[in-house]
Amino acid sequence: MQQEEAARLVERHSQAVYRLAYARTGNREDAEDVTQETFLRLVRSGPRFRDEAHCRAWLLRVAANCAGDLHRTFWKKHTRPLEEADHLPAPEQTEEDGVLAQVLSLPGEYRTVVHLYYYEGLSVAEIAGILGKREGAIRTRLCRARAMLRQRLEEGEEYV
Repeated sequence: MQQEEAARLVERHSQAVYRLAYARTGNREDAEDVTQETFLRLVRSGPRFRDEAHCRAWLLRVAANCAGDLHRTFWKKHTRPLEEADHLPAPEQTEEDGVLAQVLSLPGEYRTVVHLYYYEGLSVAEIAGILGKREGAIRTRLCRARAMLRQRLEEGEEYV
């Protein structure tokens, strides 16, 4: 793959890859690592794409796989994040931040499909192709994720 073409693809698709990686990992640093690994694999393999949609789907599938690989590493299995200090004040949250926090708190399989459907605007068929799942499974995950979000957001309103 030529350097100019790779730079163009990074420019065009890096935000979508990063957002998916962040949705899968829930961590900025890990999302950056996954994004970098995704584009390294693009340069190494140099695949030929039919069109821009095929390229985007390939990149998102590789990013989803890289994020999954990251969670299976020895390091991730045997470490845990540092706890935040109790004395630091929490930043003020807007309603949109609360929804994003609830989406990020979903289990990975639901978080990914919600992200791809609502944030990336992909269809159920496209998501199924990217994740290598059946369309029915994707619809089920979306339905369950919506129910979880609805319940969590309604519970949150009681405490406001």
